[in-house]
Amino acid sequence: MNFGGYPRVILETSLKEKNEIIKEIYQSYIEKDIVSLLRVAKISEFNLLVRILSHLTGKTLNFSNLSSETGISTKTLKNYIWYLQKTYVIDSIQPFFTNKAKELTKSPVCYFKDLGLKNYASGEFGNVNDFSFLFQNFVYINLYYLSKKYDFSIHYWRTKDKAEVDFILRKGINYIPIEVKYTNLKKFKITRALRSFIKKYQPKEAIVVNLLSKHEEKLDKTKVKIIPFYEMKKVVSDNFKSI
Repeated sequence: MNFGGYPRVILETSLKEKNEIIKEIYQSYIEKDIVSLLRVAKISEFNLLVRILSHLTGKTLNFSNLSSETGISTKTLKNYIWYLQKTYVIDSIQPFFTNKAKELTKSPVCYFKDLGLKNYASGEFGNVNDFSFLFQNFVYINLYYLSKKYDFSIHYWRTKDKAEVDFILRKGINYIPIEVKYTNLKKFKITRALRSFIKKYQPKEAIVVNLLSKHEEKLDKTKVKIIPFYEMKKVVSDNFKSI
């Protein structure tokens, strides 16, 4: 999770060389190609936006606050973020509603497509201190690629009192809520947010992704599976491959 997925970065053994390679990729891709594509007038403000976004992974975006922090108008800001998505730097997910029209009017949550770029932008490349949201971003990247194979959409869910389920996978009328915990869950108490989602939508399964622990609980008719991160593919496949 420290270095991301670029082959040149992964294959290099020296941390110093890894830094040089990711710096080259970042400067070439973001500071030159995308800036040129967008004809960005205020390059420093654009770079500041990318840095701020790198600290907001897994958190809802407030465009008014972002505009104030970067000095970029809200309209231009949304345009920049749209291009960052289209050029595979970041991605954003919308909140889950059964009324899909509501999803488009609510604040998205942002994730980076490569953890190396994210860590470089945040100044933490090779020296990450807090892995909690980084692990959540790692899980998102895996879910993103699985969504292309099994044709489901990815959302998040938030209650009125701001309790949040990290991911909701949706395919038709089938939903899988997923919570992410950067720890080994030898004991797990179903969170208020996950419990609320299960009570309201009664999915067949709910998933809690953690580092290594594996066990299963039951809430009403819903199986709550605590799984290690490396079993995500199997669990998603079991739920969606026949739909």
